[in-house]
Amino acid sequence: TELDPNARVGIFGGSFNPLHEGHVNVIRTVHGRMKLDQVVVIPASQNPRKPETDGPTGEQRVEMLKRGLEEYSEFVSIDDREVKKGGASYSIDTVREYAKTLPPENLYLIVGLDQFEEFDKWRDYKELLTLANLIVVSRPNHTAPFSEQDMPAGLQPLIEAFDRQFVQLSTGRSIEFVRLQDLDISATDVRKRLRTGRNVDAQMSIAVEEFIREQGMYAHIGPMIGDYEQFARFCAQVLFERKAINVRAFDLQGTEAATDFSLIASGTSTRHATALAEAVQKAVKEEYNVFPLSFEGASEGRWVLLDYGSLIVHVFYDFVRQEYRLEELWRRGKDLEVKDTNPAPAKA
Repeated sequence: TELDPNARVGIFGGSFNPLHEGHVNVIRTVHGRMKLDQVVVIPASQNPRKPETDGPTGEQRVEMLKRGLEEYSEFVSIDDREVKKGGASYSIDTVREYAKTLPPENLYLIVGLDQFEEFDKWRDYKELLTLANLIVVSRPNHTAPFSEQDMPAGLQPLIEAFDRQFVQLSTGRSIEFVRLQDLDISATDVRKRLRTGRNVDAQMSIAVEEFIREQGMYAHIGPMIGDYEQFARFCAQVLFERKAINVRAFDLQGTEAATDFSLIASGTSTRHATALAEAVQKAVKEEYNVFPLSFEGASEGRWVLLDYGSLIVHVFYDFVRQEYRLEELWRRGKDLEVKDTNPAPAKA
């Protein structure tokens, strides 16, 4: 789409894995509230700040966006440059391209409050804030900054004037906070619903759901895994081989737990905990050809969670595990008493 240099344009990037009503709510609200002429939706090839989970190809996500946003085509366009380029997608690269056409006062980058909290960790974030203004939309369970001290640390030196809704920066750009009529929808939850066969009518449009079914995306992972007790033992063995501490597995069927099986282990450090979880993800992909429904906590390594539907794998930094004592919650389950099936030979 050719852009008019005088138009007010919002860039809205993301994985859109899948496109859901939360995304549509952002686009509609920001377009109206901020009086934007155009919202450009840009699916990322691979978000460098997110671990890889199962899902559609970049091309399928582009087509999903076209179908799901067709009724807003008067002011929404889809830009597939990041998908075509491949590799990690960084906002600064795309904003630089748009800045060749649009002056900074007319260019807006739309981000969620959850992303904004880590904005000073983004690549070349200071340059981003010279090329474009930020629109920060509310997210459930996240609170907008009350004062300058609540802003990301790297942004604080750039603040010229602070208001709860509007922040003026020394770069000449601004940050505006937009409160949405929050829809508590996350892509992780939508993927899980799709892959466990639950209803998604409230989470996505019929056009998107039809496309997903037509393409066979987000297939139910149960048949691919089969016997979940055997699967739990497989994951436990991966952890044993990577020197995990105190590996335990539980059959929670018949209890009030949110999953049928759980596996818990510890690492000797946050880095070890993250490495253990990544080893499980890699081994499961090779053996069963599935990615987890979600993969959380890997960047901190204190409590890393891999969700495989009927099995949830918890890998803790051992010190943190003592705080949560999850095993006490699983006392009514059956301890599978997993053992290392390939122990290292004892040293003479």
